[in-house]
Amino acid sequence: MGLLGGIIGGVGGAFSSIFGGIGRNRALQKQMDMIKDERKKNRSWFDRRYNEDATQRADAVLAAERAREFLRTRNRQAAGTAAVMGGTEESVAAQKAQANDVLADTTSKIAAAGANRQDRIEGEYLQREQQLDDDLRKLEGGKQSGWDMAGVALGAAASGLNEGSKISFKDWL
Repeated sequence: MGLLGGIIGGVGGAFSSIFGGIGRNRALQKQMDMIKDERKKNRSWFDRRYNEDATQRADAVLAAERAREFLRTRNRQAAGTAAVMGGTEESVAAQKAQANDVLADTTSKIAAAGANRQDRIEGEYLQREQQLDDDLRKLEGGKQSGWDMAGVALGAAASGLNEGSKISFKDWL
């Protein structure tokens, strides 16, 4: 009876290992699916943030509006000074040209800040993608070891059955 019990125990252990390996692979697949969902969310975040128009962001609009208001005030002051003190139209035009240059400079700084922001967003996205890729590779390796574990268990069970088949009827008695 000891031999039969050993074979049954070996087969039971093999099936336990097989089902354990399959269960482990299912859990790993679930984790892999979660990481794939996270990648989709990361891509959505990137697309939304990277493609924002830097000149339409609230902080940029506020900065441009403040610059415009400041320049309007200076232009009105220059026109008032010219009217009271007898300034020329050329001096008022020069003041307006200078104001336009300041506004253009402000707009170009906003655009440059937007380009820097895009670079940071791209860097964050690529870093997160690399992290998710690493996580997937680790899980894939664990999934393979689960199948290896099931294969070893099957091999052990087959070996145990093979050993059991070499026993004659007399050994059973």
